[in-house]
Amino acid sequence: MEFIDLKTQYRALRESINGRIQTVLDHGQYILGPELEELETKLASYTGAKHCITVASGTEALLIALMALDVKPGDEVITTPFTFVATAEMIVLLGARPVFVDVQPDTCNIDPARIEAAITPRTRAIMPVALYGQPADMDEINAVAAKHGLPVIEDAAQSFGATYKGRKSCNLSAIGCTSFFPSKPLGCYGDGGAIFVNDGALAKAMREIRVHGQSGRYNHTRIGVGGRMDSIQCAVVLAKLERFEWEVERRREIGQRYAQLLGKLEPALRVLPMKPDRTSVHAQYTVCVPGRDAVQARLKEAEVPTAVHYPLGLHQQPAYAAAHTGEAYPVSERLAREVLSLPMHADLDKATQDQVTEALARAVHPRAAA
Repeated sequence: MEFIDLKTQYRALRESINGRIQTVLDHGQYILGPELEELETKLASYTGAKHCITVASGTEALLIALMALDVKPGDEVITTPFTFVATAEMIVLLGARPVFVDVQPDTCNIDPARIEAAITPRTRAIMPVALYGQPADMDEINAVAAKHGLPVIEDAAQSFGATYKGRKSCNLSAIGCTSFFPSKPLGCYGDGGAIFVNDGALAKAMREIRVHGQSGRYNHTRIGVGGRMDSIQCAVVLAKLERFEWEVERRREIGQRYAQLLGKLEPALRVLPMKPDRTSVHAQYTVCVPGRDAVQARLKEAEVPTAVHYPLGLHQQPAYAAAHTGEAYPVSERLAREVLSLPMHADLDKATQDQVTEALARAVHPRAAA
């Protein structure tokens, strides 16, 4: 059983993926080849954003977005403590300070009702995360941001393909950033990412930043990075786009079936609900399980792969704890003790899904199983 089955996906797309890669090998433009422009055009069209800027990774997307907004040492960026480290890491790398706001217990996304109290004169942006593939409450977040004249960066590394009130994730705020890491819903075979904006000046700045701040060859008008997505990775994503809509629908169906099957196990575990005005691409299918470590060990014995996204809040991580001012984030801390991610991919069949849910039922009720 695979936690994420990329091999079956490759077999379904083998001819297209191999053909796309061979085209790159034939023309030899490994950096900034024609695949880059083609991919940016298709991704912008998919999200409805005016501009797409492909970059070297989802992490680089966040960094370039912050640099384009001119975030400097001493500035503050509001975000969630319950996310992958890259979200806060890029803020700190620029000398700014991540200001954490606790999350909602149902979606695990930042609680918009708590954001305004965290805004100070040093706040430069708000960065919500679409955790596990479900967008945050973007209208409420955008409203708070507009009131204070702040840009919103959607960290959509896990939610490309999801929708919010009929609009696509990555085009729900001033800036959207996503990742094409291999395990993402739309992934390449290395690192890759993209930024989505509607503001032409920001798009121009981002394109320059990703090539070492160049406005023209050897004309460096701003500080930049080596942040380009290479042509072969663009080729892989172009091939995968051919069946992406099918995969998004499959993930939705599998997520609904998980919720149906696992709902019968409550209150021994908790299914994270989907809000009715949005969809999720289920980058991870995650449940909350008290006594998680013992349950995870029993699932391992049953040969069911699982993962924990994430076992510590960022304010508890050694690299960030020293600079943390000591606030408590009880919802994030409880989630970190309980979340457990189950196998999820578009090719997950019903028999395997049944095997997962039956093993989980035995794991959360070991005495009944005995």
